[in-house]
Amino acid sequence: MRRTRLVAALLAAAVVSPALTTAPAGADERSALALTWQDEFDSPAGTRPDASRWNFDVGGEPQWGNEEWQYYTDRAENVSTDGAGHLVVQARKEKLAGMENCPYGTCDITSGRITTKAKFDQAYGKFEARIKIPDGPGLWPAFWMMGSNIDEAGWPNNGEIDIMEIVGSEPYTLYGTVHGPGYHSENGPGGSITAPTKWADAFHNYAVEWSPYKIVWTVDGTVFHTVTPADLPAGATWVFDHSFYLLLNLAVGGTWPGPPTSSTQFPAKMLVDYVRVYS
Repeated sequence: MRRTRLVAALLAAAVVSPALTTAPAGADERSALALTWQDEFDSPAGTRPDASRWNFDVGGEPQWGNEEWQYYTDRAENVSTDGAGHLVVQARKEKLAGMENCPYGTCDITSGRITTKAKFDQAYGKFEARIKIPDGPGLWPAFWMMGSNIDEAGWPNNGEIDIMEIVGSEPYTLYGTVHGPGYHSENGPGGSITAPTKWADAFHNYAVEWSPYKIVWTVDGTVFHTVTPADLPAGATWVFDHSFYLLLNLAVGGTWPGPPTSSTQFPAKMLVDYVRVYS
């Protein structure tokens, strides 16, 4: 998510038919998983994310690196619970003080981005969220992970695992990607899966199962992508051997999704039913 991506390169990613995917690990293996962290978002309506679990990222470009349009805030209007067991990450058409000098877009879109940096991280395990994304051109919802050593190593040397990315211009396609030194931006090894209906039409379970030297992407229990060190460019370093933290956000505009159009409905809402992590 934290990088410029080229549409042509993404379209070159493997597209897997749901009927051709391999079944995930069996029940015996899954029974050994132990829940290590979770958020069920059961707070009353209008409650901001639990501060013991989540941080807000605040501000606009150029710090996100993708020519995105939105300005992230720490307001309940952009990220809060709905009282029905969901976290709502909401992009809104509005103008706030401080947004006047944005370098891209119309300078009138707010949204939300939250992370568990310095509050929760983990190396290896299953990382899962049940999410209903919004539909519309220019929207870019994501559930992803960043190497916790980012302040020391910098990006992309810390590593990035994109569990779920879907852009509004490709509403039937789900992408999963990794980024690291020598294989970042449009060169990140990625895979995709197409669906017969829009991903925005329903909740789906997006997950990775990460073990030493292997990362497996699933959606609703179906495997659609796997990355090992053999999939990296020659001489590239595998940096997925340390703790990562979680991120949820709804971006708008940018080099990959393109701009919103008159058909894009605001407010646009990404609903998160839960986030769960297992060892």
